[in-house]
Amino acid sequence: MGLIVAKFGGTSVASPERIQMVAKRLISIREAGNDVVAVVSAMGKTTDELVGLAAALNDKPPAREMDRLLSTGEQVSMTLTAMAIESFGYRAMSFSGSQAGIETDTEHAKAKITLVHADRIKQALARGVIPVVAGFQGIDGRGDITTLGRGGSDTTAVAVAWGIGADACEIYSDVDGIYTADPRVVPHAHKLAAISYDDMLELSSAGAGVLQARAVEFARKYHVVIHARSSFSDAEGTLIKEADPSMEQAVISGIAHDTSEVKVTIRDVPDQSGVAAKVFSALASNSVNVDMIIQNISEKGHTDLTFTCPGADLPSAREVVERVLPRIHAREYAVDESIAKVSIVGTGMKSSPGVAAKAFSALADNNVNILLISTSPIRLSVVVSASQVELAVRCLHTAFGLDSDIVFEEKMLSAEELAAKENKGR
Repeated sequence: MGLIVAKFGGTSVASPERIQMVAKRLISIREAGNDVVAVVSAMGKTTDELVGLAAALNDKPPAREMDRLLSTGEQVSMTLTAMAIESFGYRAMSFSGSQAGIETDTEHAKAKITLVHADRIKQALARGVIPVVAGFQGIDGRGDITTLGRGGSDTTAVAVAWGIGADACEIYSDVDGIYTADPRVVPHAHKLAAISYDDMLELSSAGAGVLQARAVEFARKYHVVIHARSSFSDAEGTLIKEADPSMEQAVISGIAHDTSEVKVTIRDVPDQSGVAAKVFSALASNSVNVDMIIQNISEKGHTDLTFTCPGADLPSAREVVERVLPRIHAREYAVDESIAKVSIVGTGMKSSPGVAAKAFSALADNNVNILLISTSPIRLSVVVSASQVELAVRCLHTAFGLDSDIVFEEKMLSAEELAAKENKGR
């Protein structure tokens, strides 16, 4: 008998019919002789709808109240999922983040898990109950509800898997694994059988939306094996685990892109010691997550300082830059919201010269202009115009020999198809 944590994203629980499918999958895992714990996201676009409701009432809603509001989305889906399981004759019990023992720090909207008390989940399993845990949320030391940021249900699932000593953490979504690029952008992308924690962490950090980066980081730290697979098929997905000789030994594991970032340039900054420290210390104090940083060559004692950050952090970044600008005696700043980041990722890059040259040549041959460049031992990122991002991803995917002969077709089941599948199984 194994112990499995199964996490289902918002698409997987977007309707009563899909929640019933999730319940049946959980029961099938149980009937195969395993204990199973479910972690669920909010239904469909519920989180966006709740954000819209808050915005209609308050331009700057208090962070504490926003976390309380957004946490209700997962609490609805956890309860409905438990009800669906019960309707099929199996015992289930729903748990909010706090009830599941997910303790976090006090940073609202971006809380980090500090401890997992899994006693109640273990007790439920011992009684033959299927626990259903609300993802994306926890409770801080003051007793306030916190949320873990977009995609935080992935982190909840990995944390619960570690907390109960699960054999695997299965992450179900609307795609059937990790591809060498977003198959909706690159139809010839192919699915990986396995990928290392390091490569997956870089892909997630660079914009690949299949897994939250913090979930991968948590899994790597505590050696939790993740199985990324589809809610809509029984096909094997992709294993995220420690690197081993059985994995594909490609120089490049995949291409990721991110259209959610913005570029901020502070012009005519005095080229003096301590200026950058003042800027980025102030940004950090306002919880602005800075990604790429570029400083131009100094001319006549002045330079331009450019950084990128998530678009969601732009209001805070503007506030900081406007406040710091006179203190550092810079002339002005400019914001470019029409950019995208494209990243090439692979542990094989460390021992393979010429990756940058091949990438830049491929982009040049397709008239894609590079605005910024950033590198790490296993990642090369470039910032391009948002209008050229899909072209950039496709030409890089081809240049590095990642194209598959099979064309990806997105398969989503309608309510009618779900009903037909259910009737066929009776």
